[in-house]
Formats: sequence, structure tokens, C-alpha cells
Amino acid sequence: MIRSARVRALLALTVIALSLYITFTVPVRLGLDLRGGTQIVLETRSTPTAEAGPEATDRTLEVLRGRIDALGVAEPTLHRSGSNRIIVELPGVQDPKQAADVLGRTAQLTVHPVSAAARGADDAPDPRPKRPREHVLPDESGRLLRLKPAALTGQDVKGAEARFDPQTGAGWHVTVDFDASGRGTWGRLTGEAACHPAGDPARRIAIVLDEKIISSPQVDPSVPCEAGITGGTTQITGSFTSTEARELALLISGGALPVPVETVEQRTIGPTLGAEAITAGAWAAVIGTALTALFIITVYRLMGALAVLALAAYGLISYAALAALGATLTLPGLAGFVLAIGMAVDANVLVFERAREEHTNRRRSSPRSALTAGFRNAFSAIADSNITTLIAAGLLFLLASGPVRGFGVTLGIGVLASMISALVVTRVLADHAASRPWVRRRPHLTGLATAGRVRDRIERSQPQLVRRPRRWLAVSAAVLALAASGIAVRGLDLGVEFTGGRLIEYTTTRPVDPERARTALADAGFPRAVVQSSGDSALTVRTGGLTNAQADTVTRTLTTLGGDTEKIRDELIGPSLGEELRRNALIALGVALTAQLLYLAVRFRWLFGTAAVAALAHDVVILVGVFAWLGKPLDGVFLAALLTVIGYSVNDSVVVFDRIRELWRRDRKAPLPLLTNQAILQTLPRTVNTGMGAALILTALAVLGTDTLTDFALALLIGLAIGTYSSVFTAAPLAIEINQHTTRLRNAPRREPC
Repeated sequence: MIRSARVRALLALTVIALSLYITFTVPVRLGLDLRGGTQIVLETRSTPTAEAGPEATDRTLEVLRGRIDALGVAEPTLHRSGSNRIIVELPGVQDPKQAADVLGRTAQLTVHPVSAAARGADDAPDPRPKRPREHVLPDESGRLLRLKPAALTGQDVKGAEARFDPQTGAGWHVTVDFDASGRGTWGRLTGEAACHPAGDPARRIAIVLDEKIISSPQVDPSVPCEAGITGGTTQITGSFTSTEARELALLISGGALPVPVETVEQRTIGPTLGAEAITAGAWAAVIGTALTALFIITVYRLMGALAVLALAAYGLISYAALAALGATLTLPGLAGFVLAIGMAVDANVLVFERAREEHTNRRRSSPRSALTAGFRNAFSAIADSNITTLIAAGLLFLLASGPVRGFGVTLGIGVLASMISALVVTRVLADHAASRPWVRRRPHLTGLATAGRVRDRIERSQPQLVRRPRRWLAVSAAVLALAASGIAVRGLDLGVEFTGGRLIEYTTTRPVDPERARTALADAGFPRAVVQSSGDSALTVRTGGLTNAQADTVTRTLTTLGGDTEKIRDELIGPSLGEELRRNALIALGVALTAQLLYLAVRFRWLFGTAAVAALAHDVVILVGVFAWLGKPLDGVFLAALLTVIGYSVNDSVVVFDRIRELWRRDRKAPLPLLTNQAILQTLPRTVNTGMGAALILTALAVLGTDTLTDFALALLIGLAIGTYSSVFTAAPLAIEINQHTTRLRNAPRREPC
């Protein structure tokens, strides 16, 4: 025992020392929703000649990387997601219009000889066999030219540079250099054009970018016929501004994209909103943790104070793990970080309550022996409850994307850190304190020598909570029906992530009535725009897919009502991506329920697994129904909260069923209703204390957080209340009813065949 204690102490010191080193040497990478910037998700599209698979997407990514590097964005990140998506993060970029245009353009540069001038605007590509590949495009002045097939492409370009020539008055132009293979073709092309007389369209050469003639100069009269221009260099002129010239040079030198790309998602977060989210999350963490610490110390005294130190170690370990893994801390991830504090509290409460039981049942046991028994007896419940939460976190990581996926990473790290904090750090501190002579002489200081107020009242009253299980099931059914009616009556307000469209959040210098803003937007051509007020000077506009020009119109309209208007959040989700996210959300829920059922069936019995998952589904429907009644949007953050509730909801059921299993092993002949009632009464102090700790954290998050964090915390508070209720008054009664039904079927007399 002494050797194992030394191993735990060495492990705790090693983990804390390593965490301190990482904390001070490796910074955590903040997501764009916390530091401000733009995220663009591009999807590659197949063409008749190229398939948008992983290989083409990787080549596209490298071309885009060169374009972004030329834009001068600090610390950009690009990576492929799936087989045909590219996620681009541009910190500090608040106007994504220019970046999106540069990234999305295919930049298919081609150089064509001109055969003749077309006769009119109706002169379409010639379908006759003799010129099957010729087509007609307008030049810079609008005159139609008939072009021959391309002689050069962007792959023949060595480089391009924007230059300004003040001496000739040409202004800004782009100098294009061809590579070795392109130089010969360029000389032949210009030589053939030089054989035509001046003024003949055939003496011109058309430079086409993305099916648009950007320059079609005539070959200079000094160029001899058939000789052409040597050197492989040309200039593209066209009355460019400095910005247009640099952008054109960037597109040409960056090369052509192997396949076209389409923007399916675009998010822009202002630095002010990100700073507010960090501040709100930090204050929620500090105040929530302080209130929780005060509560734990009040209930468990010295052991509670040591648990608070372990919670500080939990925060250190979690932060270091995020930094070491290179994970990105997002807004939902920040909420998950705060939420996992409640998970760490739960493990400590489980241990201390089991230690109290041990000390109460064996009056002569020392605080240290009671602690040892508490850790031993609570281990299975801690492991099972945390594994169920890890399942939810894993599903978020596998099935979600963007900030919600970041929440899954943070929550998973938090759960693992909470187990290390409770089972290693807390145990080392508690064992050391309990072995001190002054503590042994004053066992009441440990907080373990008393049963606690909740347990004392339960012991005196001995309520029969599941005497009539069908009544509780009827109450649960009634609440379920009421919540489900909200879905039927009010409908589900699916967020932009699930429907596709655009969501823009503004701050204004003057308060704007949402109804007035809605009318003004309808007059401006947006009759279906949904306008909501999210504060005295904040407005959120949600509508279908908008182009950047239409979004500018929305901004101008609101500026006339609210004065100086600042865009602090801009999200664009394509319809295909919205449908995919909606489908993935349903898959995530289905997989979560199935995974919980299988795990509980393996760890317990099908009886308890079925009851727990049925209660879990009951909680999910009620939470969705409550949000429907409240008119709250069901977005990606709500999905994160919902899957967290799945893990939270099953935790209480796991603790109760773990105690039923333990009691059943002691007395195989005892009736299940009696064991269930005993298990509920024995675990009720843990349920109350854990619920209080988590509620303090979530309340701080709801009160102090931004709008997104407030809805997230509200969903979890509702889920916490429903989960606590359902574990006692839904899952347990349902297990009793299922057991009685199967017993009746098993004992029913079988009819002999006639």
C-alpha cells in the first residue's frame, strides 16, 4: 500500500511538473471565434476532364497556399477536410470579400490567337466542324473577337509581377514571364500574328483569364513576320489600379487551380466579439469555480479544500494538454473547459460520499481507511460515468465540424484530466493529510466523520421513492408530451448551420427596433429576413444565401436606422453543407443512443441499459421541446450541448445502477424495487452535491457569458435538471416495470399444443 501511494505521488508530481513546463513554453492556439478573423470552407468540384478527389484537392490546397502567402495574412492555416474540402483560416481578416474572390477564382489563364472579329453580339461559338473549338468573347472595349484554341496556359507561366511605369504614362501593368517551354510557343504565336496587316484583328493576341479577355494587344509593327517576340516576356495592360494589378499578378503567378472551388461556408468574427467571449468565459470560470470551491469546502471541509487544489491541478493539466496537442480553443471549447470543472467535482463528490458511508457504517474506521474504501468503491461509477461522456465527446469529434468539433476535443481532454485530478492528485493530497497525527486526532475536520445533512434526513425519513413506479412514469410521459407539443406547435427554429443561408450580427450606435429593421429590409428586397435583437445595440439578421453585394445592402439599410453600424459576426453556410450538417446531427444522436445502450448493456444488463437509454431519449426530446417553446435556435452549439446532456443524463443513471448492481451482489434474492429504492437513497447525497457544483458553474456561464454561451449554459442547466429527475423517476421505475413484465412472461404457464 505504501509503495502504491509513492507511485501515485510520483505520478502526480510528474504530471503537474510537465503541465507547468508546457504551460509556460507552449501557447494555446485560439480559434478565430476568440481572436477574430475569417474562416472559409471551399469545396472542390469535378469537371469533365478532372475529378475533384483527394489528389486534386491537395494540389488545389498548395495553389491556394501560395495565393494566401502573397496576400500577406499573418499565420494563415489551410488543411484538407475529407476528400474534397479545404478549410482556410485567416486571422485578422475582417472583410472576407477580397480573400474569398481571390481564393475562389479558378484563374484559368489562356493565350489565344485571334482569327477574326465576330459580326455581332449574337455571334455564338461556331458549331461547324471546320472550327469546332473556336469561341467568341468580348475584348476590353466590348468588341467581339473570334478566338482560336489556346496556345498557352497558366502552366507555361514562370511568374508575374505588378509594375508601375510613370514615364510612359501606361500606369499599372502586369509583366508575365513564360518558362522555357512557353517561350518558343510565345515566339511562334507572335510571329504568326505579325504576318497580318496592322488593324487586322488577326494581328491581335488575346490573353484570357477565367473566360474573360483581360488584354488583347496587337503585335508591335517592329516585330517581323514569322520571327516573333523573343525572350518570352509580355505585358498585360488595361487601366489597372494598383490593387487590381497586384491581384492579377497574384492569380497568374499562383497558378491555375486544378479544379474549380465553391465557397460552402464562410465565418467572420470581429476581434471585439472574440475578446468579449474570452472575458466572459474567464469571468464565468473564475466566479463559477470560486462558488463551487466554497460549496465543496463548506460540505467536505479539509477534504473539500484539498479537492479544490486538485481542481486547480485539473485546470493546469487541461490547459497543458490543449497546448501539447496543438488543439484549437474555440468558443464552445471554452465552454467545454468550464463545463468539465463540474465533471471533476463529480468524481471528488463520489469518492467523499463513499468515504462517508464507510465511516458511518464502521464507526471505528480511521479517515484514511475510509478514504481508501471510498476510492475503491467509487472507481467503477467514476469510470462508467466518464466513459459515457467520452463517448459523447468522441462523437462530436468524429461527426461534427468547426467550433463544435473543437468543443468535443476540449470536453474529452477535460474528462481525462478530471479523472487524473480526482483519482491521482486528490488521492495523494487526501492520503497525505489523513495520515497526519493532528488530523487523526480531529477526524471531524476531514468532513468525512459526519454523514452530512442530506444523508441524515434521508436516514431519518427513509422515503419510498419508487413505491408506485407507474405514477412516476405517467408524470414523465406527461412532461414528454408537453415538450413534444412544443415541437409540433412552435416548430424547430433550425440555425443557419442546418438550413444554409447567412447570419450577420451587427452593433449599432442607436437602438433599433427589430420590427422596424425587418420592414426596412423587406422594402430593400429581403422580405424573408429574420431580425432579432440580442441586446440594446445588437441586431442579428438571418436570411437565405446572400452574395457579398446583397450583404452590403443589408448593412447600408441598417446603417440608416442605427447610425454607425459595425459587423461583428458573419456566417455563410451553403445549402449542401447545411443539409449535410443536419444529416450528421441526426446520425450523431442515433449513434450516441446506440453507443450508450451497447456500453451499458455490456457493463450492466440489457435491463438497465434499455432503461437508461430510454430515459436519455426522454431527456433529449424534452430539451428540444423546451427550446422550441422558448423560440431558441437549434444550431451547432445547441448540438454540442445536446450531446453533452446525453453524457450527463446517463451519468446519474450509471451511478444509481452501479449501486443497484453492488446491492444485488450482496443479496441475490432481494426484490428489485427494494434494491432500487436503497440505491437511490444511498446515492442521493452525491446527486444533490454534484448537481449543486455543476449548477453553480453553469449559472455563472449563463449570467456572465455572451449570447452563444448563455444559450449553451441554458441548455445544459435544463439538461442537468431533467437528467437528475429522469435518473431517479424515469430510468429506475422503467427498469422495475421492465423487470416485472419479463418476470411475468417467464413465469406464465405455457399452453400445451392441441
